[in-house]
Amino acid sequence: MGVVNVTPDSFSDGGEWYEPDAAVAHGRELLGEGADILDVGGESTRPGAGRVPVEAELARVLPVISALAAEGAVVSVDTTRAVVAERAVAAGARIINDVSGGLADPAMADVVARTGVAYVCMHWRGHADVMDDLEDYDDVVTDVRDELAARVDVLLAAGVRRDQVVLDPGLGFSKAGSSNWPLLARLGELEELGLPVLVGASRKRFLGHLLARSDGQPVPPLLRDDATAAITTLAAAAGAWCVRVHAVRASADAVRVAAAWSRAGGAGWGPQDGSTGATDRPRTGSDSTARPTT
Repeated sequence: MGVVNVTPDSFSDGGEWYEPDAAVAHGRELLGEGADILDVGGESTRPGAGRVPVEAELARVLPVISALAAEGAVVSVDTTRAVVAERAVAAGARIINDVSGGLADPAMADVVARTGVAYVCMHWRGHADVMDDLEDYDDVVTDVRDELAARVDVLLAAGVRRDQVVLDPGLGFSKAGSSNWPLLARLGELEELGLPVLVGASRKRFLGHLLARSDGQPVPPLLRDDATAAITTLAAAAGAWCVRVHAVRASADAVRVAAAWSRAGGAGWGPQDGSTGATDRPRTGSDSTARPTT
């Protein structure tokens, strides 16, 4: 999943793709680098970010989604608002990527149920301006898994099909650096819920701190792509359905490496044709490797 931020203030590339033509061109570039999905967002969720008016979010994302979908791209809309999600699906989006897991807008579950598109349900505890104050876990992996399971129950009760749902542990959202590593190392515990898992580690703060310079200053976001690709390799080998990244080429290659490695070891994981395989059609039942309908 390649990131297309149509925002002036995203943490690593705010403003670069703010104009619709630039955003569409960037989406095409990411497809050329191997992206299977383009995730188009019009509101920054960086730590401390404020909300933007719904009209502004719609004006940012709809032209970009329409153009990319018309060219055949599988497009995801990155939004917490039901009205934006519904308008985006009408414009051609096939996935709703909701960092709030439906908590920010109670109408989201109904939109997902009515449209029938795939839905990424992320672990979330509060908006960007307060999320750093909401980190309180007994065991971060167990707590995140249980809170995600509760969100899935709400979605199913609203009429969402189970094969529509993808889970995201929400790296960096109400989680300090040390809280993110157990979620990655114990990814299998999230997969025990029987749903595909998306990993969004790209350029995040905990990588900046991991790679900090000798003076203790975190490296800037654009210098975190190699570490992101390393996480992609490990997450793919652990069975992640998808990774959400800003720089696609290295992570697309990493997925292929992980697939080849796993096949050679007899795990049978991953695509057999050299593709990244992220948009496979779903399989039925409780198979944890089932793919959502896109």
